[in-house]
Amino acid sequence: MASDEAIQATNDDATLSKRFAVQVGYWSDPYIGQFANRGTAAAPRRAPEINRGYFARTRAIKILLDQFLKVTNCECQIVNLGAGFDTTYWRLSDEGKKPKNFIEVDFKAVTSKKCHFIKNRKQLLEKISSEDGEICFSNYDLHADDYHVVGADMRNLSEFESKLNECHIDWKRPTLFMSECVLVYLEFDKSQALLKYLADKCETAFFISYEQVNMGDRFGQVMVENLRTRNCDLNGIDACISLDTQMKRFTENGWTGAEAVDMMKAYKCLPHDEVKRMEKLEFMDEQELLVQLLQHYCICWAYREHVEIGLAEINIHSWNQT
Repeated sequence: MASDEAIQATNDDATLSKRFAVQVGYWSDPYIGQFANRGTAAAPRRAPEINRGYFARTRAIKILLDQFLKVTNCECQIVNLGAGFDTTYWRLSDEGKKPKNFIEVDFKAVTSKKCHFIKNRKQLLEKISSEDGEICFSNYDLHADDYHVVGADMRNLSEFESKLNECHIDWKRPTLFMSECVLVYLEFDKSQALLKYLADKCETAFFISYEQVNMGDRFGQVMVENLRTRNCDLNGIDACISLDTQMKRFTENGWTGAEAVDMMKAYKCLPHDEVKRMEKLEFMDEQELLVQLLQHYCICWAYREHVEIGLAEINIHSWNQT
């Protein structure tokens, strides 16, 4: 079984990788550095194919999320599962696109660090809304008017639901759930139960999931072996065999429909001007390695609608027009 501590450490790796990519100029994020190790002037260097992969991942999720906000006119809520040190709340605040409620859930060891950073860094704290000026911090949680960070184990649905209720979640409001390399670490039956629970609770919902795919070939097996050496077994790998298995995990658990593309296809569908600018940042002489890497990650999105509001129209074909 994967070690919870080893899984939590992947958040630190991802944060440093994003920080380096931002420093090089792949995208703008003035907040990621607030969560990275500030003991060094610069983040450790990452290979160009890693940076391009993070660019595609970050940009694809942003495009889908922004479409959801447009469809709902921001009269919605967002729940980020295994959020780590994600900075989406601050981006949406800067862009005037904040939803009515934004909830982040992760292990307590992660949320305690995030709460500490937010409490002690003015650039983060001053953007959080609170009509009465009070933001409530505890050892693991943060509660404000429209932003919450809570520590919970998503494998324990009773604890998970209790924490969401503390955040004043409105199950009747359109809700976007997002997860990045989170479900794959849950035992398959636990992730299935989580997705069914969310589908049963929400009348109108959208889910964005980013994680591994095509893990049955040699490249995928090497990825699994490398993670295992770090005590990070992929307990949910059964859903990562193909794009079909990624979509079925939703449609078999109460979601109306789902689509999935590997990140190579997503990369090709991103706005051309942005990709052209990004590819000039660093020379990369081994294109094949990038292709292999992107073909073993995917973005999957699913929806359910009690009343049709247009969630079924959010898809890859809109990306170049965003």
